[in-house]
Order: sequence, then structure tokens, then C-alpha cells
Amino acid sequence: MTAELATIIDFIRYGASRFSAAGLTFGHSHDNPIDEATHLVLASLHLPPDIPPAYGAGRLTTEERANVLALIERRVSERLPVAYLVGETWFAGLKFKSDRRALVPRSPIAELIESGFAPWLDERHVERALDLCTGSGCIGIAMAEYNPDWRVDIVDISDDALALARENIVFQHVESRVEAVKSDLFAGVRGRKYDLIVSNPPYVTEDEYTALPGEYAHEPKLGLTSGQDGLDICLRILDEAADLLTDDGLLIVEVGESEHALAALLPEVPFVWIEFKVGQMGVFALERRDLVEHKAAIHAAAAARR
Repeated sequence: MTAELATIIDFIRYGASRFSAAGLTFGHSHDNPIDEATHLVLASLHLPPDIPPAYGAGRLTTEERANVLALIERRVSERLPVAYLVGETWFAGLKFKSDRRALVPRSPIAELIESGFAPWLDERHVERALDLCTGSGCIGIAMAEYNPDWRVDIVDISDDALALARENIVFQHVESRVEAVKSDLFAGVRGRKYDLIVSNPPYVTEDEYTALPGEYAHEPKLGLTSGQDGLDICLRILDEAADLLTDDGLLIVEVGESEHALAALLPEVPFVWIEFKVGQMGVFALERRDLVEHKAAIHAAAAARR
């Protein structure tokens, strides 16, 4: 086989064919076998994803061929996400280290970061922001990269996730502007005030988790599940966020498919469901004043989970 496959394009084509034939699930940054194979091959060769097309004809060495083939077979046999196989992935146009200590970065919030959170922050001054349930640190670090005048705190309860996040802080050279804090949601940052709080918390229901494809079993369950309807952690965030937001502060939270359950549970709360290029993705924006106005209903819903 190594004699038949020679170029970068050969291995991308072969990988895509193997992935399709094996019926793999594509949900970790990519949604199709070609992009998945491209990520695997280029990352294993230490090449960027925007490499000029002419390089596709480049031939691999014998050692490189063996390595790429081994990774392709592991992707098929072990159902490991590509990001874990190659140790890196891309989020909001930035490269991050990725391994089993945290979920593979894949939030639609990347689109908001790249667009400057327009129109949400168009008339709003931000000095300090918080990335809650940060995992690998991708959201908070990307916010700092795109907004050099922001101070960003990134928070997680997992020691493993925070260790990876701190590596990514150093990797992206934002040590002076990003602080990683171990915290059970807001507990470790009380007393601080934020103009913007962004969170991609766990929101998978227990039933959904049981039915997930094998690829997701390699990720920490702590970063995925949040009760029977996926809202346990989100309700805690809603209940406590107003205390840490400035008067004109904004909360943005991703809840995925739990969007419908949240809207039904708190119908009086004016969640604004953000439209992305591909439509709604279960991400809402909420002003601090709305959190305060509907505090009683939110607190009752959150207290019922305790």
C-alpha cells in the first residue's frame, strides 16, 4: 500500500475513503470525511490547514507514510477524534493543543468571536470577560487574541482541563491577559465583575449521552452531561451570573439541543437565540437587566434541581 500511496492528496483521498467506508461519525470540528482526513494528514505532517494546493502533489517519506497510515487505522479502529490523534485542532482560526483532558473545541461561538460579537458588543465597552466551563481554554483565549485590550478569566472545575488550558495560554502567548482559575462555576471568581460572560457548559442529557457514537466516549463525561434535560448547569449559571456582570453586562451561553427545554421551562425570560451562518445553534444572549428582572423564576427553576 505504501508503494501505491505517495502524495499528500493520495493520503487524504485514501483516508476519506476509509472513514466513509467505516461509517465514522464526524462531529469534532468537521462534518465530513474529506475535511477529517485533511486535518489528520496535514497535522501529522506539521503543515497548516491553508497550505497552497500545489503542495498536494508533495510526496511523503517512507516514515511519514507509515505514520499517516497508522493514524488513519487508529481513527477507524479506535474511533478516536482526529484532534486527539494528532494532538491539535483549530478554533476561530487559531491552533490549540487538544487531548483527552478536555472536549475537542467545536463551539459555534467561534463565529461570534471572529465577528467581534457583532451586533451584541457594537455599543458596549468591554474591559473584562469570563469564559466559564473553559475546557481547553479555546473560547477565552480566542477572545483575548481577537481583543488585545481585554482581560479574560477562564474557569473550569477540572484540574485536567485547566492544565491543558494553561498550556494553551502559553502556546498562544497570552499569559499577560488571560488567567486560568479553578472554580465550581462562579465560586472561585466571586467579587470580580465582567462586562461579558461566555459559556459553553455541559448540556447533553443522560439519554443523549447513552446514544452518542463511540467517538464521544473518549471525551470527559464531565464536560458533556448536565442532568436529565441537559439544563442543570445552565440554570445555575442563569441564577448566579447577574452578581458578576456589570450593569450593562451581557451573558452568552450555548445549550445546544436543550434550547427547547430551556425555552419551555422559562417562557417569560427573553432569551435571544443567536442566528449563525447555518442558522440557530442553541446559543442565547441575555442582558443582565433581564436576569435581574426574572430572578425569581430563574432561582426557582435552579433551586428545584438542588
